[in-house]
Amino acid sequence: MTANDVIRAWDQADPAAIHPLRQVSEKAYWESGEAQAATLATVIPDGAKVLDFGCGDGRVAIPMAVLGYEVTAVDSSQKMLDRLTENVPDITTVQADADGIAGHLGRRRMDAVYSLAVLIHHSYQDCLHIIGKLRAATKLGGILVLDWPASDTPAEADSWIGVTTWSSEQQADACAAIGLEPVDSDLPWGVYRAVKVGG
Repeated sequence: MTANDVIRAWDQADPAAIHPLRQVSEKAYWESGEAQAATLATVIPDGAKVLDFGCGDGRVAIPMAVLGYEVTAVDSSQKMLDRLTENVPDITTVQADADGIAGHLGRRRMDAVYSLAVLIHHSYQDCLHIIGKLRAATKLGGILVLDWPASDTPAEADSWIGVTTWSSEQQADACAAIGLEPVDSDLPWGVYRAVKVGG
């Protein structure tokens, strides 16, 4: 299962089928994004420049903008970005995979980067590659919030909707190599500070 396989599968999936709350109601779906944005706001400084990687149709990016963050919404799927801009046309959107982020940012770095419900669907190798690119897009001392779950029984996803989990040791080694320092938080995702590699 490659990153491109995952992207193609999400791009072709019926929006109602890829998030369980959409089957409850559109209101429940969007309210869940508002709740996640409020949760992110507990660790990301007010008014920060943030990058939402794998933004989809803006379920979290839109409420982050409403909260006063300067949002750059990035997704590999132009269909998803089109849905986002139908709702809120003035959010900066970028069609890119992890490798395309640098081309958009140039020398600029973000105060914070978050990626929710993306990394869990990728292989170990692709996940590390993506996290490395997200770290490179974050300024030194900036915050990364990543759906990067650890487990006592780590396993790699075997389908585009499967979940990859990591051992604590795998994560610690990856953090040291990439330049991430875990931050204690009550968030349901991992929170990290961007640090110098080896520092």
